[in-house]
Order: sequence, then C-alpha cells, then structure tokens
Amino acid sequence: MAQAELKVEIREKSGKGVARKLRAAGKLPAVVYGANMEPQTIAVEPKALEQAISGEAGWNTLLTLKGAPEIEGKMVVLKDVEFHPLRRTMVCADFHAIKLDQKFHFMVPVNIVGVSAGQKMGGSLQLIRKELEVTCLPADVPQAIDIDVAALEIGDTVHIEDVTAPEKVELVHDVNFTVITVIGRKAESDEEEAGEDEESVE
Repeated sequence: MAQAELKVEIREKSGKGVARKLRAAGKLPAVVYGANMEPQTIAVEPKALEQAISGEAGWNTLLTLKGAPEIEGKMVVLKDVEFHPLRRTMVCADFHAIKLDQKFHFMVPVNIVGVSAGQKMGGSLQLIRKELEVTCLPADVPQAIDIDVAALEIGDTVHIEDVTAPEKVELVHDVNFTVITVIGRKAESDEEEAGEDEESVE
C-alpha cells in the first residue's frame, strides 16, 4: 500500500467560526475518527494533503500523521472531503484511523481491460460503477479492480458477483448490482429520444 507522511496541527476549538478563520489562514479544518479514540480536530495544509494523495493510490494512500504529539505516528486514510460548490476548493476533511493488522473498507476504482466484442460491432460500453467497495488489510488494498471485457457482446452485463477480486481482497455488496453493460446503437438513440421527450414535456 502506498504511504506518505502528513503534517498536522491540533486545533483545540471547533465550530463554523473557527473553521472559517482556519480557511482564511490557508488551513483546512479536519477531524480524525477511529475505533477506541475520541474524534480529534486538526488542521492541515491543503497543498500538503493534495500532494500526499497525488499518487496512483489516491485516497487509499496510508497517511502517517506528524507534528502533533497527541496523534503523532497515527496511521489514517482520507475518508471524506467537502468541496466548495463554486470554487471546488476543499472546505473540510475527515480521516479514519486504521491499524495494519485489521481489515478496513476501501473504495477501489474499476479498471477496464481490453475492448469488448460489442464495441467492435458498433456498440457502446457503459461503466455503471466506477468504484467498488472492498475489505482487506491495508497492505493488501489493490490500486484497481481489473475487469476483462473482451468477450462481452451487445446486451451483455457484468454484475458484481461476476467480478473476481484480487487475492486477500473481498468485494462488499448486499445486492448483485450492475458494474458494466454493453449496449447497441438503437439503445443509445432510444435513450437520447427519451431525454428529448422529457425536455419537450417540461
């Protein structure tokens, strides 16, 4: 698993007013959660966080916190980020503390391998789920879940139960949802016409 260090500061106070002052000072308000620990409010440099998760592992990068004695050396992963609706800058972030010997839930991107037979016949491949939830030890989290689509023809569908997880990784799902489907040109045109009809009704 990819790893990086992240310098943080403890913030003793919380609230909207404090968060606004932090952002005005160029800091990002954040919280560290985890089992057997009280939530810890912190502040981080936005650019430092962006740099730490800029590798292929992205949000699944294992971050070691530095600079704050209360949580020095604690390992976390980024779990959630709120963005400003217009500027798209980070507004606040949540981190989850993890242990290397305990399984954790991760969201892993889907990687399509090959070109489907349906596409070669003029169809279109649609990726319905760009990420899949998995559970595994932090050291075993894959960078992506590969799905070979070469044999898929028009009308074929890949469901979550059709996907093979890497070794030591378990796919998490309650229902057998669709991950990938291949549709023909007629289906595409029907969808476009349906959209136009909805617009005309409005």
